[in-house]
Amino acid sequence: MGRAFEFRKGRKMKRWSAMAKTFTRIGKDIVMAVKEGGPNPDANSRLRAVIQNAKAANMPKENVERAIKNASNKDTANYKEILFEGYAPHGIAILIETASDNNNRTVANIRSYFNKCNGTMGTQGSVEFMFDHTCNFRIAKGNLDPEELELELIDFGAEEVFEDEDGILIYSSFGSFGALQKELEHRGLEILSSGFERIPQITKELTEAQIADVEKLIEKIEEDDDVMNVYHTMKEE
Repeated sequence: MGRAFEFRKGRKMKRWSAMAKTFTRIGKDIVMAVKEGGPNPDANSRLRAVIQNAKAANMPKENVERAIKNASNKDTANYKEILFEGYAPHGIAILIETASDNNNRTVANIRSYFNKCNGTMGTQGSVEFMFDHTCNFRIAKGNLDPEELELELIDFGAEEVFEDEDGILIYSSFGSFGALQKELEHRGLEILSSGFERIPQITKELTEAQIADVEKLIEKIEEDDDVMNVYHTMKEE
């Protein structure tokens, strides 16, 4: 198996645990998708993907419809995706994806977390290069063979295909999202969920005490309402 498989295995127990947090995150994803491609899912592949994720998270249909309707309101006009970079203790690189309507607030909060936990906030581009920006799709297994499917989807950008307890996962580069989504839909395959992740190119093994230091910072960052995803180069078992 490749790095995507190992990455997924290491993170599978670190899913969003609070339903309210999950719905907030999806709601922001909907806002960003509508601003990028409009409110019609048929013409907006990113919005289509977010709606699939909402269904997978059991988000009520009326919540989804309300989020799409509210996406054009002045209250969401200033929402922007912002990437933060830095180092946790023990040389662990940290990459933080946020969606915020107040950049000054978000910058101040993220900086305070690094300072309080003996980390260092970095400049743009300081650690992003250490991560591969990927996209992924989870589809229903049915009678599909992951190895055969991988061969069939290579021309559409698929790089790694493997099975887990919830279906078949397909990983590719960030830029192949549209082509893969279109091909999966063309084949009539049920897309259960999809998304984007940043996979560390190299990970660092730490002692239990060092892991606790890093996790203290990660937990503080993840509690922030503006934070969507946190990635790091610490090796996870």
